[in-house]
Amino acid sequence: MTTSDRAALAVAAGYVLIAAPYAWMRDNSEFLMYVAVLVVIGAGVLALHRRVGLHPGAVWGLVAWGAMHLGGGLLRLADLGLADGGDEVLYGLWLVPGLLRYDQLVHALGFGLCTWLCWQGLRARLADPRPSFGLLLLCALGGMGLGAANEIVEFMAVLALPETGVGGYENTAWDLVFNFIGASVAGVAIGWRSKTARPSSAD
Repeated sequence: MTTSDRAALAVAAGYVLIAAPYAWMRDNSEFLMYVAVLVVIGAGVLALHRRVGLHPGAVWGLVAWGAMHLGGGLLRLADLGLADGGDEVLYGLWLVPGLLRYDQLVHALGFGLCTWLCWQGLRARLADPRPSFGLLLLCALGGMGLGAANEIVEFMAVLALPETGVGGYENTAWDLVFNFIGASVAGVAIGWRSKTARPSSAD
């Protein structure tokens, strides 16, 4: 592991060790479950990184995404001085009123990152590292598939726990829309990058 990798792992471990007892003190069973899921995902990413050597930007992007996810469900707007009382959490914050919530931004960023991870994993097995339209479409679909898996985890939380902050059908549908937006933007960005960089350095 590089120095950057060790630092990223330390930061991720640090906020998980903070978030778990915080969720427990808040009696937030939903996010205790998500902390456990995040640890499992982290182990999978670490295994992938050892096999293909992920870009440092992807590693740190995932660390930031994990922090955004945990903060989104555990930090209350009132505690952040963004609302007058109530239990609404950061995920409910409107960044652009009527257009974009914090939750939707996290979905777009996160599953855009997942699309990039899919590309890095696939590229490691290609003789020609240049992305074609078909390969980028496959990676974007992979990112959206991981987003759908996330919705399954949230559905399991709804079934297993008496109360969650998951939201209803409309919320799930918007999550999928922003997963699509993030994955599509990532696919376009990878393709554009490949045209402006040497084939050996395209990410």
